[in-house]
Amino acid sequence: MKKYFQLFILVLLMFSCKKKESIVNIEAKTNFKTTSVEEKIMNLKDSNNSHVMVVSHRGDWRNAPENSIEAIQNCIKMGVDVVEIDVRKTKDKKLVIIHDARLDRTTTGKGLVSDWTLDSLQTIYLKNGVGHKSKHKIPTLKEALLTAKGHILINLDKCYDYFDEAYKVIKETGTEKQVIIKGFNKTVEDVKEELGARLDSIIFMPVVHLEKQNNPLSIIEDYQKKIKPVAIEIVFSKDTSIVLNRFSKIKENGSRVWVNSLWESLNAGYEDDVAVKHTDSIYGWYVKKGINMIQTDRPELLLKYLRSHGLHD
Repeated sequence: MKKYFQLFILVLLMFSCKKKESIVNIEAKTNFKTTSVEEKIMNLKDSNNSHVMVVSHRGDWRNAPENSIEAIQNCIKMGVDVVEIDVRKTKDKKLVIIHDARLDRTTTGKGLVSDWTLDSLQTIYLKNGVGHKSKHKIPTLKEALLTAKGHILINLDKCYDYFDEAYKVIKETGTEKQVIIKGFNKTVEDVKEELGARLDSIIFMPVVHLEKQNNPLSIIEDYQKKIKPVAIEIVFSKDTSIVLNRFSKIKENGSRVWVNSLWESLNAGYEDDVAVKHTDSIYGWYVKKGINMIQTDRPELLLKYLRSHGLHD
């Protein structure tokens, strides 16, 4: 009887250990660390690693007003790699974060941003995703950069024409290594002339539209040969271009491949809203193509998918 009792205790202990081990495994799969900004920069510069970088469009705008400080903070908490925000200039030449040239859609104000001074903009409020007044104000570029500093990479969109002013704020906040500037329909020569020596201290990324630019493959090769950008944004409304089958070569030559899953005209229909029900057929398509930077309007959904496939921390 004593022998059977000891055997029973041994089996019970083994079962208990297995159960604990199972719990540990589950926790390991569901808890994810937020990588440091240094790790994000290392990932950005490594075009061939397995980490698929997530870029959140206008911040986490489904849970906070778009381009707000809270929208940036939410991205940091989620573990997003890059937050995309938009830059506009006020009447008194101050840089603020807002997408539209007009205030009407996203704030309680009316008219052009450029007709308002910074002080006057501080009297109005951002609207939330369904158009109701929130308690959030329009951030300045400085406030946004300081929020992101040391935590997340920042893509400043609509900023190329204001780059001289923006660069002063970038330098002042010490965020040069975190900021990504994009150039649309620019040749290598244009970029070198317009940005000059500052190309050495910021992250520049060209945008190549496969249908709107002549010989896009040649444009990509020219950039990779003369500037060696860490990433190239590819825009396409059809999935027929030969460039879509050359991503492995682009990565071998030192550039990550950035694609937007936002809406159909940017991605031939491989868009976020379809991914809600058909996640694998959308995000899985990007992964199979070798795309390793995805700008999304659904960062939480994309992160969950990538993490479940071991493609994100």
